[in-house]
Amino acid sequence: MMLSFRSMTTADLPCISRLEKSAGPYPWNTQHFQDSLKSGHCCKVALKKGEIIGHGVIMTIMDESHLLILSIDKSYQGQGIGKALLRHLIEEAAAQSASTLFLEVRDSNEKAFQLYLNEGFNEVGRRKDYYPAKEKREDAIVMALDLDAYQEY
Repeated sequence: MMLSFRSMTTADLPCISRLEKSAGPYPWNTQHFQDSLKSGHCCKVALKKGEIIGHGVIMTIMDESHLLILSIDKSYQGQGIGKALLRHLIEEAAAQSASTLFLEVRDSNEKAFQLYLNEGFNEVGRRKDYYPAKEKREDAIVMALDLDAYQEY
């Protein structure tokens, strides 16, 4: 699979917005991405044959990075693209001198939870009623990756 990564630009936002809406039930809106770009967050896209098929955003403050979003186009899910993008974002966080990468994942998102576990993240807490859901709110599992230990692999 020929996959490449590059920095996100404002010109990518219409494509990213369409991808976001297809990837899951509670997409980020365009303003979230505009704010992330404006704030200087690490915003990356994954491309296959020049087409954006995934994206991710990391915010770094001091020695901590936070994975704010990672989405893969529904038609490309289950092909290892999420893992490849996650590994790229982990490298970006480490390059920004972060020692820990945090994220939140929906309690019901078993595929993402397993991906994060398989990449070395550990559950470090929960946020009750963190995410919107159809009937009531859903808990978030807070996970962390020790980037210093990750680089030893």
